[in-house]
Amino acid sequence: MSHIAFARKYRPRLFRDVTAQEHVSETLRRAVTDDRVGHAYLFCGPRGVGKTTLARVLAMALNCGSRKSDGEPCGGCDSCSRIWGGKTALDVVEIDAASNRGVDDARQLRERAMYAPSQEGGYKVYIVDEAHMLTREAWNALLKILEEPPPRVIFVFATTEPQKIQQAVAPILSRCQRFDFHRIGVEGIAERLDFVIGEESFSCPPSALRMIARKADGAMRDALSVLDQVVALTGGEITDQSVNRILGLVQHERYLDILDILISRKHGKIFDFIQDLSDEGYDFVEFYHGLVETLRNLLQLSLESVPSNVDEEKISSLEVRATQLRASDLLRMLALATDLESSGSLKRNANVQLVVEMLLLRMSYMERTIKIEELLGHLETQISEVTAELDKEREQAFVDVLKPKSSGTTKPHVAFRKSYSV
Repeated sequence: MSHIAFARKYRPRLFRDVTAQEHVSETLRRAVTDDRVGHAYLFCGPRGVGKTTLARVLAMALNCGSRKSDGEPCGGCDSCSRIWGGKTALDVVEIDAASNRGVDDARQLRERAMYAPSQEGGYKVYIVDEAHMLTREAWNALLKILEEPPPRVIFVFATTEPQKIQQAVAPILSRCQRFDFHRIGVEGIAERLDFVIGEESFSCPPSALRMIARKADGAMRDALSVLDQVVALTGGEITDQSVNRILGLVQHERYLDILDILISRKHGKIFDFIQDLSDEGYDFVEFYHGLVETLRNLLQLSLESVPSNVDEEKISSLEVRATQLRASDLLRMLALATDLESSGSLKRNANVQLVVEMLLLRMSYMERTIKIEELLGHLETQISEVTAELDKEREQAFVDVLKPKSSGTTKPHVAFRKSYSV
């Protein structure tokens, strides 16, 4: 039997199994239960967060012959199996708008939608993925059918760029129920990955799962794809090192090394550090993003806030460095780093290594801030020392004047102040 990718094998088949999109899945489930399903939906959100998955689950629930009382599809009937497997289903059609984007394609879709569902009591569901790729003329061809839809016909448009639809044809938005999908948090992704690891009987430390979850940037599909790669490399015995190797991540110890260099202000060692990274084949853009995250975690710790995305074993090593840098200094370092990305230097400059090197040197040479209380205390100490020295000199001068001379009988010259008349 051929291997099935984790992203397909563990794709949710029920509303309740979709991670972090409860505001959408619960609304759709209740709509199915109460028979209040709309005729057109617009699913917006980043890639890999469950837009097409929920569209399929909705189609399954509407056409399931053994639908449960809570609105969930059974997942085992012939209709559910065909829809879920992507096999030919007369009443559920998935369309890739990137390759079927013209007005003729839209007219053909409109004509097909006029026919009644093949299954009595069922629905015809058209899932249009990458809907923002449709041309303005194609959207205009669909306006009429969306305004006056045939009975038991539902359109689901999925897009990562809803603003393009707004620019192309704004009236479409008023004809659809819009749902915004959120990025999935690190904890949600890690929990799902842990479930997959358990189902497959693999071993993996929680820290490795969290690394994969952070790298996925909120996309469950990306996380499952990375997990597939790691399993192929390790055979199921997953370690932090294997995940680092697949993702090209810079090890935590490297960030501790550069922090120690910045704290000690040993400017010359920055060149050696950067050269070592280059020799070991690390991606400097990846290092930059890790540096920003590390500085942010340090800033949180210096402000007595524990970062939620850092493993406990790494917290203690960061806490030591957080006590050696003021929050104001960390804030300025972060400002230097974020300005680098916002200005586009990372993307425009061909020599990213030099850009990162200059950034670290600027951080190292940056003057450290001093609290006003410490500055005032330092000034008071200096004033006290100067005052004490002056008092000592004045006292010594007075003693020298009163001290009798050992030789000579010449009377001391007395200077009289002259008086002036005004």
